[in-house]
Formats: sequence, C-alpha cells, structure tokens
Amino acid sequence: MKLVTYLYRGQEIAGVLTPDERFVCPLSAFGYSCEDMVQAISLLSREEVQKLSARLAAGEAPHAVSLGTVKLLAPIPRPRQDVVCLGVNYAAHALECGSIGDFSAPRETQPAIYFSKRVNRAVDPDEPVDSHPGLVEELDYEAELAVILGKDALNVPENDCESYIFGYTILNDISARVLQRRHKQWYRGKSLDGFTPIGPWIVTADEFAFPPRLHIGSRVNGELRQNSTTEYLIHGIADILTELSAGMTLQAGTIIATGTPSGVAMGMEQPVYLKPGDVVECFIEGIGTLRNPVK
Repeated sequence: MKLVTYLYRGQEIAGVLTPDERFVCPLSAFGYSCEDMVQAISLLSREEVQKLSARLAAGEAPHAVSLGTVKLLAPIPRPRQDVVCLGVNYAAHALECGSIGDFSAPRETQPAIYFSKRVNRAVDPDEPVDSHPGLVEELDYEAELAVILGKDALNVPENDCESYIFGYTILNDISARVLQRRHKQWYRGKSLDGFTPIGPWIVTADEFAFPPRLHIGSRVNGELRQNSTTEYLIHGIADILTELSAGMTLQAGTIIATGTPSGVAMGMEQPVYLKPGDVVECFIEGIGTLRNPVK
C-alpha cells in the first residue's frame, strides 16, 4: 500500500493510492482522523494497514480524485525531528570517500557512523533542489532507502525490529561537499534548505520481506550513476534500530536514511557535480522514482 501527502484545492492531505495508482483518497474518508502523515502513521498499526489494504483491494475508494489532478508532496513534508542518517554504509561507497576521511579499514569491523540532517521542509517530488549559488560548491546527490518508524522505539531487541517498521521511501541526501569537509562533520553540509527530497510516497512494510533487498540507484540527466542493492548495507536495518534505540527514544514517524551506494560525484576520478538545470532521479525497486531538478 502506498501512502501519500498531496495538495488538493489548497489543502494538504494525508492519503492513500488506489491499487492501480490512478486515484488518491484521503485517509479521513476511511475514518482515520489525522492532520498529517505523522499522525496517520501513529493510527495505522500493522492490523489497521491490513484492514485498509483489504478495503482498497475490494474496490473502496471514497472521495477519490485522479492522481493527475493533485500535487504530490513529500510524504512527510515536515519531519518532527531531524532525519537520522548513516554514513558510508555501503563498502564500495566507503572506498570512494577518501576525500572526507580515511575509510580504508574494513567497515564491517567499524562502528556505524550516525549523523543528523536538519529538515525544515522536505523537497517534494519534481520540485527543485536549491543549489545555493555563492554558498555551495561541489553539490552532490545520494540515493538512499529511508526507513519510517511506525511506533515509538526504545531499547528494541534485534529480533523485534521488524514490528517497528511502518514503511519505506526514497531520500536523496543532497550534500555540499566543501562545507562537509570544511567543518569536519557533516551536519551543516547536508542540512541546508532544499537539501532533502523525499518521496514519492511511503510503501508500507508489509509489501517487502524483511530485511528488504532492493535494487537502488540514481541517474543524472538520464545517465546511470549509482547502481546497487540494499543487500550490501554494512549495518542492516535491525542493527541500526537496535543500536539507536538503546537508551534513546525514537518517535513514531522518525525517518532513518540508511546510507548510499557508490557512484556519487565525489567518488569519480573527474567529479561531475550537480549544477542548475540538471535532473536527478533516485530509484528503488518496489518503491518507485524520486525526480528533482536542480535550480
């Protein structure tokens, strides 16, 4: 099941796609009273997701409008907390990251690298990434599988992690590489306004085996840049959630970006960074494609 946030007649609405992906229905039409997607996530337990999926499969589509008549927004337009990110979490990407640190040691023997990404407002599908002329040099892209938590998580045992996952989406971790290197940490270089495209929707966790092993990649102006699979995550989703939730509460609706595979501009022998007019497409099998131009 695919959940969306969309703009219709000036109103921002949390909704669901019909199985044919031609129409969208507000969740309120199914009896869920929610002002935004984070509230919807707190209401949609695994059992409720199953019930709603069954209703949609049976042909229910109350107050449906054509997908072509609405504007898709980022599924969680305003995350309530910073996005939690994993750094160099694919081995091949670790090898290409020499310009921002020494990652020559086997990553499997190293602890996970966590950092946060400030998101005042996520970038919608097909909306532009701000290149911040005059401030940003070496603008880069990173296609990532983002995990959405369905309930508050604290001290989660590894064998129970799956029950905490609400769904998955695509996140493009836009990065200003010069700022990232200059400040010796990654928060500022990844947190400028317009640096977090998310979407186009959330696919509920029941659509995938756990842990998901999905083809992931990116294209810039149609050229394939990243091409891998989430099977190659060094620190997997269960490891991440168990470690992060140890002594720290992660609220329902928390977004965890699990890292990017190799193929980013920074890793090229002759880097080709993003510039205004470029179009970035991040894709993940079973979820879709997140497309954003650069301005």
